[in-house]
Amino acid sequence: MTTVATDRPAEMNCAVNHGMRFPKGVVVPVLLIALAEAAFRLAGFRSDSIAPPSVVAVDLYRGLLDGQILEATRTTLVAAFSGLLIGGLLGLTMGVLRATFRRLDQLLEVTTETIRPIPSIAILPVAILIFGFGYSLEISLVSLSCIFTTFILTRAAVLGVDRRMLEVGLVLRLNLWDRMRKLILPAAFPRIFVAFRWATSLSLIVAVTTEIAANPIGLGSAMMMAQQSLNPGLTVAYLVWIGFVGWLLNFLLIKVQRRYFARFSTSALDEK
Repeated sequence: MTTVATDRPAEMNCAVNHGMRFPKGVVVPVLLIALAEAAFRLAGFRSDSIAPPSVVAVDLYRGLLDGQILEATRTTLVAAFSGLLIGGLLGLTMGVLRATFRRLDQLLEVTTETIRPIPSIAILPVAILIFGFGYSLEISLVSLSCIFTTFILTRAAVLGVDRRMLEVGLVLRLNLWDRMRKLILPAAFPRIFVAFRWATSLSLIVAVTTEIAANPIGLGSAMMMAQQSLNPGLTVAYLVWIGFVGWLLNFLLIKVQRRYFARFSTSALDEK
């Protein structure tokens, strides 16, 4: 009994200390921000292209307060997530079919490998002629970029399913649909979720890039308008906010992955 009474406070202390652990990852960014602020103040440097962190923070706060940054964020995320949904479903379907039917995989290999290396932004001129400006243009480019990421990782996930599981399906005399639905997809889903995580980050990148290059909506376009208005504080504020949104999306998806799929992780790559 004495041992139990002694061990319990120690366990509680460990839990408290673990919960109050200092996030060491913020040390370098905070240090760089402090150095940049000091450099601006001490040197008295002024520029039309860059602003000190304090000015960026004020402009970011004002942009969030009046809603212009949040409205642009909503527009960008609607386009990014719509493209992610369309491209992700098409890539998932392609990956499953090509991993299941070897002849189909061989038939489409040359076509896929010819189209896949083309950057989605490279077809922007053609996409503008087809879709014009607006959501349709952005969603089409995001979809194209997400298809191949999801396809490649989904195909690898299905091909990586334990062969013994497939033998179980044959023993139980399950048809192809039942084997896929009850055995293969549940086993491959943790790796497919990794594909979804990568495609999510890519969808935001392509959406913002499209807005910067041509599409007059969303965060990318708003950042370019701030730059053309010679407002470096707001320009950098948009850049910082885009980075924060991308970090937040990845952070939430990592939490979901570790919560539900941690025991299925097969490499350190899945945890990054």
